[in-house]
Amino acid sequence: MPPRSRRAADSLSPADLTALANAVADGKRATVFLCEGTPSLGLAAGASARVVSVSGSTVTVRPRGVDDELPYEADELRMTRELTAKPTARRTAPSAIASVRTATPANSVPAKAVPANEVPANEVPGKTAPANETPATPKSSPKPKSSPKPAGKPPRSVTVTIFGSTDNQWSVAVTHGGRKPGQSHTVTPDSVEGALRELGDDTAVAAASAVLDAAREEAVRRVEDLSRELAAAQEALAALAPK
Repeated sequence: MPPRSRRAADSLSPADLTALANAVADGKRATVFLCEGTPSLGLAAGASARVVSVSGSTVTVRPRGVDDELPYEADELRMTRELTAKPTARRTAPSAIASVRTATPANSVPAKAVPANEVPANEVPGKTAPANETPATPKSSPKPKSSPKPAGKPPRSVTVTIFGSTDNQWSVAVTHGGRKPGQSHTVTPDSVEGALRELGDDTAVAAASAVLDAAREEAVRRVEDLSRELAAAQEALAALAPK
């Protein structure tokens, strides 16, 4: 799983953790907000979550709309729904040419004034460009490609439910985390029995075998009943045959 980005300016501080723990201990409702979304659970960044418990830097919460308690670290949660605006440091652009004042002797000749559109030769190293030449425009560097967004948070648990009845109907359904169970799919009885035996759980095998045995007994009785009905129908047909 890709590492989550850290937001030191917005994540829970030690003081926040203490306040949340005290609120839970007093029976008060404490709410925090997710720094990042969890698409697999249908949670967006900034989603609210009720605090269930606080243990060190781990906060167990129940997000809104999720019927499950999930643990988060302090740097994955914040106290406000929106991000805190980070102050922008003011930068002062350095002056292009530093002015230097020097003492001028009384008998010295004043320097010749330089027009505004000319640059003295002693201030620019090397050969100066002609006045009518347009300086080349620097090529813009290509923008770096944005890094792919981290994948959604995988479910912390999965539940596989196998349903079977004595009428020989078997199905399997999968539940991811705290989400609702997915649609069930029909499976064959022998595949269920084989899968449970591969797991090596005697309790599960015994439970499935009891239902399978009852289904087999019901099937045998049904076959016997149909056989008797077939024999009676054949006798009736034979009695109706022309002589």
